[in-house]
This record gives sequence, C-alpha cells and structure tokens, in this order.
Amino acid sequence: MTVAKYEANYQTGGKELLTENELQLTADVLVIGGGPAAAWAAWAAASQGVKVIIADKGFLGTSGAAAASGNGIMAPSPEHWDKVVSERYRAGKDLANLRWIERVVEKTWLSLPLVEKWGYRFPKEDGESVRQSYYGPEYMRVHRKNLLRIGVQILDQSPALELLLALDGSVAGARGVQRQHHRTYTVRAGAVVLANGGCAFLSKALGCNTNTGDGLLMAVEAGGELSSMEASNHYAISTAFNATVTRGVPFGWASYTDEAGNDLGGYINGRRDPAFLPNALIKGPVYARLDKATDEVKAVIEKSHFIAFLPYKKAGIDPYTERIPVTLVLEGTVRGTGGVRIVNDSCATKVPGLYAAGDAASREFLAGLASGGGGPNAAWAISTGQWAGEGAAAFAKSLGAHANERVARAVGQVGMRSNPASETFDNEAIVRGVQAQMFPLEKNYLRSEQKLLDSLAKLETLWQQVQGNPKQDTVRDIEFSRRAVALTAVARWAYFSALHRTETRSEHIRVDYPDTDPNQRYYQAAGGLDNLWVRHDWITDAPATAPLQTTQSTPVVSKL
Repeated sequence: MTVAKYEANYQTGGKELLTENELQLTADVLVIGGGPAAAWAAWAAASQGVKVIIADKGFLGTSGAAAASGNGIMAPSPEHWDKVVSERYRAGKDLANLRWIERVVEKTWLSLPLVEKWGYRFPKEDGESVRQSYYGPEYMRVHRKNLLRIGVQILDQSPALELLLALDGSVAGARGVQRQHHRTYTVRAGAVVLANGGCAFLSKALGCNTNTGDGLLMAVEAGGELSSMEASNHYAISTAFNATVTRGVPFGWASYTDEAGNDLGGYINGRRDPAFLPNALIKGPVYARLDKATDEVKAVIEKSHFIAFLPYKKAGIDPYTERIPVTLVLEGTVRGTGGVRIVNDSCATKVPGLYAAGDAASREFLAGLASGGGGPNAAWAISTGQWAGEGAAAFAKSLGAHANERVARAVGQVGMRSNPASETFDNEAIVRGVQAQMFPLEKNYLRSEQKLLDSLAKLETLWQQVQGNPKQDTVRDIEFSRRAVALTAVARWAYFSALHRTETRSEHIRVDYPDTDPNQRYYQAAGGLDNLWVRHDWITDAPATAPLQTTQSTPVVSKL
C-alpha cells in the first residue's frame, strides 16, 4: 500500500467517528487507563522528560477497582522477601517466574515511599510507616494530584476505542470519544501504554464496570497477542442481596449452612476451602454467618474492610448473629491472570511502541494461572506501570522530533465501522448473550470440552452479529457498540484458551481433566479475531524446588 493510499485509508476508514469539533492532540506517550497502573505509568514516563497524556474511561481518581475501596499490597520488608517470593511461586504451580516475582516485590517496596512523599499518609507503628495496604479513594486522589503537578494532561470521561498504527506497524496513538463534550478525539503519540484493566464482563463487581476488555481487543487488532486467557474465571464472594461488594476477607470467619440450616463445612485445616463455595452454590442456596470472628477480629476487619459491611448496615443485618445469603460474582481477568502478552522487562508487547501494565497485561509471570487478586495485583500495577512508562518514554525518544508526523491509520475494526448493508446490532442483547455464557458456575468454573464447545458456538453467533452495523448516533452509542464487541472477543479468547489446556491447574478447572499435567508446563498465547488461535510457549527451565533460590532467571520460552 502506498503512503497516499495508507493516509486515505486512515482518513476515510473512520469517517463514522469524525465530527466537526473533534479534539486532536499530540504527546510523546499516551497512557490509556485511570487506575494505579496507569497513574504509575504516566508518572514514570513524565519523569523521563517526555510529554504525557493519560486518557481514562471515567474520572481518574474515582473510577476503577482500586479507587472503590481499600486494598492490600504485596510489599514485605526486605527481610521477608525470600519467604513471600517462595509462597507466590508455589501458588503459581510451576508457571510463575521467580525473577519476575522478586523484581515486583523489590520495585513495589522501593516505590511506596514516593506515594508518601506525594501526600499519602500510611498508618504508623512505633513511628514507622506501615505500607502494607492503601485506602483506594485517597491513594488515587494523591496520584491524580501528583500527575497534575508534574504536567501530565488528563482526559477524563474519555474512553479510548482504537489504536493508530504507522506504516512500519508501530503504534502511533489512539482514538476515542469524550462523553461530556459529545465529541471524538485523536491523540498522536510516539508510544502507548495500555493500562485500562482486565475484563469482569459487566458483572457489577465493585469498581469493575469500567473493566470491559477494551485494551485486550485493541492490542489484538494492532497485531499484539494475549496470554493465559484460560485464567479468566475468577469469582469472588458477595452477599446475594447486594451482589456488588466482593471482599472475601470477612468470610474467613464465617460458618456456612444450607437453606435448612445444615452445616456445610467449607474449611480445610482451619482455612476456607476456595473450591467449597462454587460447588455448594451449584447444589443450592448457601448462607453465611460471621460467628467465628472474635471481638479483636471484628475490630480489624470492620476497619480495613469497612465497605464490606455497608450492605449489612443498609439492610439492618447483624452478620455476626444472622444468616446471610451469599453468592459468587465473576471478576474475570480483573482478579484472574489473562491479559496482553508482554515480551520483555519493560512490559513491551509484540507491537513496537505498545506497552501493557496492570490488569491489562497478563500476570502469568507473577501468578501462573492462580489469582493475583489483592496484594500481588496491587504490587504488579505499581511495578509494571513504572516499567511500561519508562519503556514507552524511551521508545518515543528513539523516534525523534517528528514521531507524530508519521502517516498512521486507525485499526479498530468490529463495532467501529458502519456497514449500511447490515442490520444494526443490539448492544444490550449482545452483552446479555455474553453474560449468559460467562456468568454460570457450571459453565465457567466447572469446565469441560462439551460445555466449552457449546458456549463457543453461541459466542461465535454473537461475534457474527457484531459484524453488523453499530449504532453510532451519539458518543455513548459508539462507546457501547465497541464495549459489546470487546466483551464478546474476550469471552471467545477465554473459552478457546480453556478448551486447549487439557488439565486442571490453579483456577483453570477441567472436570474432564481433573489432574494437573506436569507435561503442560507452558504459557498459552492466544489471538485472532475471526479465526482464533492458541500457541504453546513452553517453559524449559526446570521447576524450582525448596529451598527456592530467588536469583533464577526468567524461564526460557520456546515457541511451538
């Protein structure tokens, strides 16, 4: 394709999104997202002396999972590093990576004093700051204030919808819509960081409705790859009468009963069995009562997980003496593992100039196929955000002063371009169709070949439907059309990857393959839009055995 034709394709390919008052901006680095990973990426890039724009789907500081409540941080003091690294590696069941875990722990520990310097007040014990958790709203308020202080331009209420690619295949910016201004926007940039979270399939898990897999879709359209998408079925406990707040810690002091009041157990060696509740709920209603909590425990959990007690207060329920119906809410890849595949220590993707951080990136090096939810994912956001921001800044600098003069085209496909010959698809119907396949425990938690094939067939029908004409009368229409496409795409990648891992390992459970197969020690790369594919990236380093040596290198990966 000639330069002239390429430029024409850019100009006409997105004509449905162009408006007279479209906002056009330039930057060295564009960060997409508004949570901790995005904030750290923007700060790290700006610290390299480059111009940074950050575009958030919501209002940076109040949107997203982190801003919704408190969260632990995997940031032990140095004398405990070996123990924490060892425990995290074991949780990954031979798929996690010692060197990555170690560098995440170290980077997080070294970074938290910066947040304190910027104005966040950690609690103190004996005059020393205890940096083991954060209060989300204040943590993100401090981040926003700091980004504005150092000159980062923030685009609030501005979901990015598609990437721009230059002639050589490198990323050149992104396009999106601004809800409050009822206009589209384009940011030309030398590099882009995807830090816009994972995908919770609009399950209403607290703070997760901005996590709809947009970054995963954009990455694949640009030529990137995903990895460990089979680890996309994390469920979290919640009250059934207000299935939004997913904070599981208080339920560690609960006793569980069925509708008739019979004790269901649910503990192994005094610890809550993670497999208990899904299996119990498939059989019928489950009730919990936090009657195992001592007065001391009550004081601690009500302070650190106060948001989990709001539903009880609103309903006039005493959770320590009354039985409460509980359920499981799908958090998908937000507390799962799957995401954009990163290819080096700077969190670069396969696409030149495109980086991924936080929940948008695969956390396989940190967690294998286990959940990194809570402290590990918080540490991952802090560390990968900075590595991605620094890498993006270096890439942008390498392009020179004329980076934003490159000829570029928008690569968004399904849900972005009108097809007048096709019917307009119903965004809400598509979303409901995806949820019908992803929400049920019997489909997504207890997987089998036949159930996966059945769901993939239904998801394929939805994928064909979204090839039609998207509704684009308003910026909200544009956003929601694209969102429906992203949810469908992520569901297909998740189940296609699950179909091809024929074993049970960590959160990926195959009832037809109940054992962990030591011969399946690989990461699964995945991608494709109309034609899905999976590749095994074999880990050839021998699994670590106790005592663990935390100086081992990254696994050697060979591609099949």
